[in-house]
Amino acid sequence: MKSLETLDWIFIAGYFLVLFGLAIWVILKKNDNTEDYFLAGRNIGWFVVGASIFASNIGSEHVVGLAGTGASDKIPLLIYELHAWVVLLLGWVFLPFYARSGVFTMPEFLEKRFSAKSRWFLSLVSLIAYIITKVSVTIYAGGIVVSALLGIDFWVGALSTVVLTGVYTVFGGMRAVVYTETLQAVVLVIGAAALTFIGLQEVGGFAEMKATLGADYFDMWRPPSDPDFPWPSLLITSSIVGIWYWCTDQYIVQRTLTAKNLKEGRRGAIWGALLKLMPVFLFLIPGIIALTLKTKGVIHYDSADEAFPVLMSNLLPAGLRGLVAAGLLAALMSSLASVFNSCSTLFTVDIYKKLRPETPEKRLVAIGRVATGIVVVLGIFWIPIMQNISGVLYEYLQSVQAYIAPPIAAVFLLGIFWKRINAQGAYATLVIGFIIGAARIILELSADSFDEGSFLHTIGTVNFLTFGAWFFLFCIILTIAVSFAYPMQSEEQLSGMTFSTLTAEDKASTKNSYNWKDILFSIVVVAIVIYVMVTFNGS
Repeated sequence: MKSLETLDWIFIAGYFLVLFGLAIWVILKKNDNTEDYFLAGRNIGWFVVGASIFASNIGSEHVVGLAGTGASDKIPLLIYELHAWVVLLLGWVFLPFYARSGVFTMPEFLEKRFSAKSRWFLSLVSLIAYIITKVSVTIYAGGIVVSALLGIDFWVGALSTVVLTGVYTVFGGMRAVVYTETLQAVVLVIGAAALTFIGLQEVGGFAEMKATLGADYFDMWRPPSDPDFPWPSLLITSSIVGIWYWCTDQYIVQRTLTAKNLKEGRRGAIWGALLKLMPVFLFLIPGIIALTLKTKGVIHYDSADEAFPVLMSNLLPAGLRGLVAAGLLAALMSSLASVFNSCSTLFTVDIYKKLRPETPEKRLVAIGRVATGIVVVLGIFWIPIMQNISGVLYEYLQSVQAYIAPPIAAVFLLGIFWKRINAQGAYATLVIGFIIGAARIILELSADSFDEGSFLHTIGTVNFLTFGAWFFLFCIILTIAVSFAYPMQSEEQLSGMTFSTLTAEDKASTKNSYNWKDILFSIVVVAIVIYVMVTFNGS
């Protein structure tokens, strides 16, 4: 890899000056109440909402990992980047219920629809999952990216990024997060688009890549007998994970809850869906370009995850290289800021406020800042542990989502679509589903200690996509069975919380929140998703 030049450093310094100028401007605005601190006063427009959704999703490990997918024989994982249609589900199906209920968090919605027990359980599970997976992996991968790009020590890179991001997240709250994320999304898109454009010119276009690597390399649809990516399981499980991540996870949904109203929130989701299509072209394609150039002997790298930084350092001129480096730093910082703020919101609103409901608003904001600080510290302490186990943990991150998602997705989907689902069914599914998911992770990590062909070995080694699909079906059946064993919830509690209990006023309000433009752009998103799916079919 080539080292950064003076012009590159000027671009990076310029990015940080603008970023912190924006953060300081936001911090100087008052954050006196929880609505302002955690949801930016519910006063954000659609453009910022959509950009924030995109920037929250794209972390440095995402950029590097997706390029690595393109540079290795794992093209079927591309399907996780075609979840733009699921982001549309958030705006059209889920958001009207969230907005109407006036909630701050997803566990709070479960309490309104089901019971306080469901809220408590989802809050605790979400917090643990965020700190162990999102915070730790983002910091670890970010430290590697920063140290590689800037030529500094891993610890210096990791700690400085965490502290800088933590400062503006603690003091600026959600408003600082969404506005800085908008800037970061713009920087990341411009930088990665430049790399893709120059890379395609260098390699001779898409047709040349197909000719060099073979058409089969571009096939994301493997036969059902494929041991790694059987297409039926891939399609089902990726959709389940997508619904959990994009439609029910605090990390993403919180962005749409900052919108001025339902109309702006839905448009933000549609804009976010359009942006979500970009990673295929901005990060996956550069990985394929890198593999093509490596096959031709133009560049060299040892690991597929090195594809993006090596391509960047070899193809881009000085200045542009600095811009892409700034984009990678932006991706890292936006993901960290998002998870810091989401953890803070979950702890303050779902745990502290529930225990001490009389706490004044200013005190809750202060608690939120302390909670963010604690998450930052926990993230730092987790780094040495990550360094020891990351070889195992990072490899299993995609599969871990297939074990977390099914029970939560089942409860939210059934809860909104069917009024007969009650609190007992939801709580049983969340608890039993969590136990099964945790058991699968433990069995997967210790599968070698069981006799081959035994029940425990089979459960621990069955393809994670196949397991996720059957696990979801189990959660659906469990939710329905337990719900029917107990009486139905009252019509009063269900009012406006499911499709069949919407009032005429609710329906009219939802209908007035969109027009033909929203429908047209949603159709465009779905058409592009179908086009990419057809294009990557190996023919």
